[in-house]
Amino acid sequence: MTSTQFKTILIPVDNSEHSNFAIDMGISIAKKFNSTLIGNHVYAARLHDQRFTQMENGLPPEYQEPQELERQRNIHDSLITKGLQIISDSYLDYFEKRCKEAGVSFQRKALEGKNYSQIVQDINDNNYNLVIMGALGLGALKRSVIGSVPSRVVRRSKSNILIIKKPVDWNRKIIVAVDGSPQSFAAVKTCVSLAKTFNIPLLAVAVFDPQFHIVAFRSIAGVLSEEAGKLFRFKEQEKLHDEIIDKGLEKIYQGHLDNAKKIAKDEGLEINTVLLSGRPFDKVLEYVENENPSLVAVGKLGYHTDNGLDLGSMTENLLLQSQCNLLIVTEGHILKEDRSQKTEVRSQELPWTKEALTRLERVPPFARNMAKKAIIGYAIEKGYKEITEEVLLEARERMGM
Repeated sequence: MTSTQFKTILIPVDNSEHSNFAIDMGISIAKKFNSTLIGNHVYAARLHDQRFTQMENGLPPEYQEPQELERQRNIHDSLITKGLQIISDSYLDYFEKRCKEAGVSFQRKALEGKNYSQIVQDINDNNYNLVIMGALGLGALKRSVIGSVPSRVVRRSKSNILIIKKPVDWNRKIIVAVDGSPQSFAAVKTCVSLAKTFNIPLLAVAVFDPQFHIVAFRSIAGVLSEEAGKLFRFKEQEKLHDEIIDKGLEKIYQGHLDNAKKIAKDEGLEINTVLLSGRPFDKVLEYVENENPSLVAVGKLGYHTDNGLDLGSMTENLLLQSQCNLLIVTEGHILKEDRSQKTEVRSQELPWTKEALTRLERVPPFARNMAKKAIIGYAIEKGYKEITEEVLLEARERMGM
């Protein structure tokens, strides 16, 4: 199969176990998509030169003479630089050998400098379609889950990156986490391509978190005086939250899953979906551990991201805690407008009576938009042309029953 989706794949190598897992993964994808694999290794000759200079004052007196010191510098520089180049070449020789045995196209690069910095520069300068990187390097400890180099690269990479934590196994399903963000929908498209090519199932999972708003309500209740609680009709608002907000959240995240199914169907693949309730990263992590998929895919940033973030909270927690291979997608996919979306846009234009808006104002600001969407959805479903106070109360009474 020929595809520009995985035309060029970068694999940083260091002869560690996980690096070799990454080579295996790269070859398995390259053979299916006719990709070119680029192996790189970074060695730090200049860093060793700096350290030697820092140690010069501790050398024996006979080495402190300027002429002898200069000679030792040259010897050290030659031996270290040449030695590191030989080691780097040996890592790339293994990469080359594996590619030739598999019959896949390849390139090799030896880079000098700080490891993660040079890898990031290589990625961002060349705009690779995919980066495949071992989760741990040669310096891994027994309890390590993610090394410092891949962790730093993930946060700075502009390309999609697949972090390899265990050997390749394409006999299991792929799981993609969906939260309505463009990057999560791009992850769906990428996973559809992989699932079709390797003939394995794809499952989309979404998680809504009703507890977040419940905790917020309890926090507010804890600081309100009895008089203030009566003024804000706190108990009434809490009941409104329980009956409408949670149902609205569930409906929104089910909508994200429906969109994921449509994306996959448009690409010729039928997928299953799962909607969970709870803390997103915790539920996804638990689900992934139970299912043990070939890989789990997420957007690099989520729907509720702030400017300046380099990694979403779910992605970060999966990176740090999951034992599963993790595909982190940086590109975005904007859903095409369809009739259902147009209906949603028109629904936002339903008129509200003054009394309905006044009652809506009783909902706390952080929950008001969710309540409004839930009421609008109910009104459209029932065919109402206007949202009155009676419609709002009916929505509160009927929804969730």
